[in-house]
Amino acid sequence: MIGSHQIVNRIQALARELGFSQIGIAGVDLSSAEAGLMQWLAEGFHGEMHYMAAHGTRRARPAELVPGTVSVITARMDYLPRATPDDWQAVEFARLERPGEGIVSLYARGRDYHKVLRSRLAKLAERIAAEVGPFGHRAFTDSAPVLEAELASRSGQGWRGKHTLVLDREAGSMFFLGEIYVDMALPPSEPVTPHCGSCSACIDICPTRAIIAPHRLDARRCISYLTIEHAGAIPLELRSLIGNRIYGCDDCQLACPWNKFAKKSALPDFDARDGLTGRQLGELFAWTEADFLRFTEGSPIRRIGHERWLRNVAVALGNALRAGDPGARAALATRRADASALVREHVEWSLAVSAG
Repeated sequence: MIGSHQIVNRIQALARELGFSQIGIAGVDLSSAEAGLMQWLAEGFHGEMHYMAAHGTRRARPAELVPGTVSVITARMDYLPRATPDDWQAVEFARLERPGEGIVSLYARGRDYHKVLRSRLAKLAERIAAEVGPFGHRAFTDSAPVLEAELASRSGQGWRGKHTLVLDREAGSMFFLGEIYVDMALPPSEPVTPHCGSCSACIDICPTRAIIAPHRLDARRCISYLTIEHAGAIPLELRSLIGNRIYGCDDCQLACPWNKFAKKSALPDFDARDGLTGRQLGELFAWTEADFLRFTEGSPIRRIGHERWLRNVAVALGNALRAGDPGARAALATRRADASALVREHVEWSLAVSAG
């Protein structure tokens, strides 16, 4: 009979064949993480992500989410596009200095990672079953009440950086995480020691000061939250700080010294798509809903919908106009009578602040 350590070795080999970068094993006792989770929720740092509060401690109790779970297989998949240059951090910082260009977070420029990881985790589970026999399992990737970063750090995928993301000495933080809850008892991986030291680059660079202290993130101020998860009007005091970021924000990762070791993906799925990189805000603001659906087919961006997309671009156009972009005013004027009150409100703000 194959031993548990041999099973883990086989899982790691099978995972590499499917494009995963690393596999770890975590136990299911996450009780020590519950207090921090509940405090974060109590302080309202989750904002409008009501699903975070709805599940509460269930996130820290894998065996409650999937009865019978005794181990968690954690998976890492690097996502930098294959054509990423070695000086990619400098390249991305340069984009932020071009106010007329719309910036989409690196992870969202290719295919929807939910689809890529979910299908490959399912294939991994099938291949494991083919070798060890049927077993109970359920796969997740940012799709259920799962403490992904906690499980990843406990299973040796890296340590929690001061920005709360998982960091690895050999891969930085530019990777996706996925999990398979299993009813097999597998030996847990050894966690790694943290290596942030006295560095505060991620905290210092955050445009909205969303990282209020090491390891403490107020999502309500985070640009990724504001441009993706937040459904209503973007708070007035934060709009000018968003700059030309129209979907997500990479600043804390761009500033992290460990990301000089970030790996390129082996998969074409995460290659940047035409239409989402290097485009002018005016072009993006002119997209009809049909255009939006066409350009974002199979992309994670589609989840925010056309209205939020226009809201985000309107704010970026206002910031571009303030920075002296000559075409921003005309672009904004085209939607002063938009059918959406949300879009109109952000257009008027952009025109007003630029004139003030």
